[in-house]
Amino acid sequence: MRTKAILAAIVLALVPLPSVAQDFNAGLAAYGRSDYDTALREWKPLAEQGSAVAQYNLGVMYDKGRGVLQDYAEAVRWYRLAAEQGDADAQLNLGFKYNNGQGVLQDYAEAVRWYRLAAEQGLDRAQYNLGVMYDNGRGVAQDYAMAARWWLAAAEQGDATAQSYLGFMYEKGQGVLQDYPEAVRWFSAAAAQGDAVSQYNLGLMYANGRGVAQDHALAVLFYRAAADQGNAFAQHNLGAAYANGQGVAQDYVTAHMWVNIAAANGHNAAPENRKTLADLMTSTDISEAQRRARVCMESNYRDCD
Repeated sequence: MRTKAILAAIVLALVPLPSVAQDFNAGLAAYGRSDYDTALREWKPLAEQGSAVAQYNLGVMYDKGRGVLQDYAEAVRWYRLAAEQGDADAQLNLGFKYNNGQGVLQDYAEAVRWYRLAAEQGLDRAQYNLGVMYDNGRGVAQDYAMAARWWLAAAEQGDATAQSYLGFMYEKGQGVLQDYPEAVRWFSAAAAQGDAVSQYNLGLMYANGRGVAQDHALAVLFYRAAADQGNAFAQHNLGAAYANGQGVAQDYVTAHMWVNIAAANGHNAAPENRKTLADLMTSTDISEAQRRARVCMESNYRDCD
């Protein structure tokens, strides 16, 4: 499974410049306690004097409407001042604004330019976003190999989303040579950080014996981890595992419960499979499965056993 890549942005720099540390930190402390008026009073003079980190954070305040009226154009102005001084966080957010046409005319090529500057400084979120641009062919020619290259750079820094997409690239042989063990490695890294898509994909790898020895019990374990986060594909496959007795004891009530939940979350095949299961069950069992599905969803997947 691969979901559409979503661009990442950041919100607040935490490291002051030594020359302005006292006033900057006073603003930072105020921001932390939601005293945005004080933060603005401390940061604005520093920003006007040329402090890149203060300019960046002032951009954040206008971007989020904290202590000031939300104003994307003003956010862009402050991000640009910081970005032109080489502030990687500002470069990332300026790229994001160009990508989405917030405060500026949408311009994918300009977004790529700013993402690249931040990515070349080693900012993992910029590296991930640059990979997205190459993957989608926005502002650059579509190039899966370049997407994989930038996702690798971010993945090696621990970015879970980049790890997930890199795993998919290795699974499909897109931009890299197909390599199932390498796909498992990156899915595992992202899954360990709680990435639901990677948990689901890792379940698939174990279920199909790709890159690992086939192990239906481990597949169920990873499906459940993703299902508990609301992943409809994992919920559907978990239901199928219970229906077929693969990795767990066969249990039509639990199978129906998970397939029913997957259907509620938009899985296309789940309604038909739910009907197939219902034909094998008593009306009492169907009612119990439906009750458990309601309890599971109302508890936000905390009470699904």
